[in-house]
Amino acid sequence: MTTMRMTRFECMQALAARLENELVILSLGASVDEWYNAAPHMREASLFQQQLGCVTPQAFGLAVGLPHRRIVSLDTDGGMLFNLGILATLANEQPRNLFTVVWDNECYQSIGGPPTHTAKGKVDIAAIARGAGIEKAYTAETLEEFDKHCVAGLSADEPYVLVAKVSSVVQPGIKRKHSDGREDTYIFVRHVEATEGITIMGPSEHN
Repeated sequence: MTTMRMTRFECMQALAARLENELVILSLGASVDEWYNAAPHMREASLFQQQLGCVTPQAFGLAVGLPHRRIVSLDTDGGMLFNLGILATLANEQPRNLFTVVWDNECYQSIGGPPTHTAKGKVDIAAIARGAGIEKAYTAETLEEFDKHCVAGLSADEPYVLVAKVSSVVQPGIKRKHSDGREDTYIFVRHVEATEGITIMGPSEHN
């Protein structure tokens, strides 16, 4: 008998319930709409990265630039496999405020679902992270495990990587976001400016 895997959306809902002042970087694809529906209160504090392999590196950059603030990376198995070197960087640099979640649905969902390397059951992203030197790297297969690791990851004082084994089902009936990457970037940057009391993009000379 096959056990139905937890969905990415229900995991997002569990994580979102624990977020308030964090900043979130997430991957492209259906997960963007799912996240904005699961975490409407985090809309301005979230930014999606449009290139595979760049989600966790961008989150790491934020973690270094804002060491007093918790940063959350919502990466994917495909994205992480594109840039495994970031795991070595996290192990060496030891950011104390970065919580990385990897949605492992074992496929490249946004291009029709061809399998990733994790689909055959031999490639273990959490094990790769531990091999790179990240001591706190785990895999969750149930919602209870996922939520338990979210609590630990959001309070950890060292890099924390959580691989969530989720189904490839996209949450039906969710509202699509009506903004493009440029608009989302401005929304995110202005949120960071307002909450940090800093200027990132100053007055334009071409008003």
